[in-house]
Amino acid sequence: MSITRTIEIDGKDVLFKASAAIPRIYRLKFQRDIYKDLRALEQSVNGSEEGESGLDLFSLEMFENIAFVMAKHAEGSIPDTPEEWLDGFNTFSIYQVLPRLIELWGLNVQTDVEAKKNFAQQSVK
Repeated sequence: MSITRTIEIDGKDVLFKASAAIPRIYRLKFQRDIYKDLRALEQSVNGSEEGESGLDLFSLEMFENIAFVMAKHAEGSIPDTPEEWLDGFNTFSIYQVLPRLIELWGLNVQTDVEAKKNFAQQSVK
Protein backbone atom coordinates (compact mmCIF):
# COMPACT_ATOMS: atom_id res chain seq x y z
CA MET A 1 0.00 0.00 0.00
CA SER A 2 1.27 3.47 -0.74
CA ILE A 3 0.28 7.01 0.10
CA THR A 4 0.65 10.02 -2.19
CA ARG A 5 0.53 13.71 -1.44
CA THR A 6 0.87 16.81 -3.58
CA ILE A 7 3.13 19.48 -2.12
CA GLU A 8 3.62 22.90 -3.67
CA ILE A 9 7.27 23.74 -4.34
CA ASP A 10 8.20 27.01 -5.97
CA GLY A 11 4.62 27.47 -7.20
CA LYS A 12 4.50 23.99 -8.78
CA ASP A 13 2.42 21.07 -7.54
CA VAL A 14 4.74 18.11 -7.01
CA LEU A 15 3.41 14.62 -6.32
CA PHE A 16 5.28 12.55 -3.72
CA LYS A 17 4.73 8.87 -2.93
CA ALA A 18 5.63 6.92 0.20
CA SER A 19 5.53 3.13 0.14
CA ALA A 20 7.42 0.11 1.40
CA ALA A 21 9.64 0.37 -1.69
CA ILE A 22 11.11 3.74 -0.69
CA PRO A 23 13.72 2.44 1.82
CA ARG A 24 15.02 -0.01 -0.77
CA ILE A 25 15.06 2.54 -3.61
CA TYR A 26 16.82 5.08 -1.37
CA ARG A 27 19.35 2.50 -0.14
CA LEU A 28 20.16 1.30 -3.68
CA LYS A 29 20.48 4.82 -5.07
CA PHE A 30 22.36 6.51 -2.20
CA GLN A 31 23.71 3.64 -0.04
CA ARG A 32 22.05 5.17 3.04
CA ASP A 33 19.29 4.29 5.51
CA ILE A 34 16.25 6.52 4.97
CA TYR A 35 14.97 5.90 8.51
CA LYS A 36 18.16 7.26 10.08
CA ASP A 37 18.36 10.15 7.63
CA LEU A 38 14.74 11.22 8.18
CA ARG A 39 15.19 11.05 11.95
CA ALA A 40 18.35 13.19 11.75
CA LEU A 41 16.64 15.73 9.47
CA GLU A 42 13.58 15.93 11.69
CA GLN A 43 15.76 16.62 14.72
CA SER A 44 17.72 19.29 12.84
CA VAL A 45 14.62 21.06 11.55
CA ASN A 46 12.84 20.93 14.91
CA GLY A 47 15.83 22.66 16.46
CA SER A 48 15.75 25.53 13.96
CA GLU A 49 13.34 28.33 13.21
CA GLU A 50 12.29 29.07 9.65
CA GLY A 51 14.69 31.43 7.97
CA GLU A 52 17.47 30.24 10.29
CA SER A 53 19.57 27.51 8.73
CA GLY A 54 20.28 24.86 11.31
CA LEU A 55 21.12 22.33 8.63
CA ASP A 56 24.60 21.61 7.38
CA LEU A 57 25.31 20.90 3.71
CA PHE A 58 25.14 17.15 4.23
CA SER A 59 21.66 17.46 5.78
CA LEU A 60 20.49 19.58 2.87
CA GLU A 61 21.75 16.94 0.47
CA MET A 62 19.90 14.22 2.43
CA PHE A 63 16.68 16.24 2.16
CA GLU A 64 17.15 16.72 -1.57
CA ASN A 65 17.79 13.01 -2.06
CA ILE A 66 14.76 11.93 -0.02
CA ALA A 67 12.50 14.41 -1.80
CA PHE A 68 13.83 13.27 -5.16
CA VAL A 69 13.26 9.56 -4.45
CA MET A 70 9.71 10.16 -3.22
CA ALA A 71 8.90 12.37 -6.25
CA LYS A 72 10.47 9.94 -8.72
CA HIS A 73 8.54 7.07 -7.13
CA ALA A 74 5.30 9.02 -7.65
CA GLU A 75 5.96 10.27 -11.15
CA GLY A 76 8.15 8.29 -13.54
CA SER A 77 8.72 11.29 -15.82
CA ILE A 78 10.90 12.97 -13.16
CA PRO A 79 14.53 13.26 -14.37
CA ASP A 80 16.94 10.50 -13.35
CA THR A 81 19.15 12.52 -10.99
CA PRO A 82 18.40 14.83 -8.07
CA GLU A 83 20.44 17.56 -9.75
CA GLU A 84 18.32 17.49 -12.92
CA TRP A 85 15.11 17.40 -10.88
CA LEU A 86 16.15 20.31 -8.63
CA ASP A 87 17.17 22.32 -11.69
CA GLY A 88 13.44 22.67 -12.45
CA PHE A 89 12.91 24.83 -9.34
CA ASN A 90 14.03 28.19 -8.06
CA THR A 91 15.23 28.35 -4.47
CA PHE A 92 12.63 27.11 -1.97
CA SER A 93 12.45 26.68 1.77
CA ILE A 94 13.31 23.24 3.10
CA TYR A 95 11.44 24.24 6.27
CA GLN A 96 8.14 24.32 4.35
CA VAL A 97 8.65 21.07 2.42
CA LEU A 98 10.49 18.73 4.79
CA PRO A 99 7.84 18.62 7.54
CA ARG A 100 5.23 17.62 4.96
CA LEU A 101 7.48 14.85 3.60
CA ILE A 102 8.14 13.59 7.14
CA GLU A 103 4.40 13.61 7.79
CA LEU A 104 3.77 11.68 4.55
CA TRP A 105 6.38 9.10 5.54
CA GLY A 106 4.84 8.82 9.01
CA LEU A 107 1.41 8.14 7.50
CA ASN A 108 2.92 5.42 5.33
CA VAL A 109 4.68 3.75 8.27
CA GLN A 110 1.50 3.96 10.37
CA THR A 111 -0.50 2.32 7.57
CA ASP A 112 2.07 -0.51 7.32
CA VAL A 113 1.93 -1.12 11.09
CA GLU A 114 -1.88 -1.24 11.05
CA ALA A 115 -1.87 -3.67 8.12
CA LYS A 116 0.59 -5.98 9.92
CA LYS A 117 -1.51 -5.87 13.10
CA ASN A 118 -4.64 -6.79 11.15
CA PHE A 119 -2.82 -9.62 9.37
CA ALA A 120 -1.45 -10.98 12.66
CA GLN A 121 -4.92 -10.91 14.23
CA GLN A 122 -6.43 -12.74 11.25
CA SER A 123 -3.67 -15.38 11.35
CA VAL A 124 -4.27 -16.11 15.04
CA LYS A 125 -8.01 -16.80 14.59
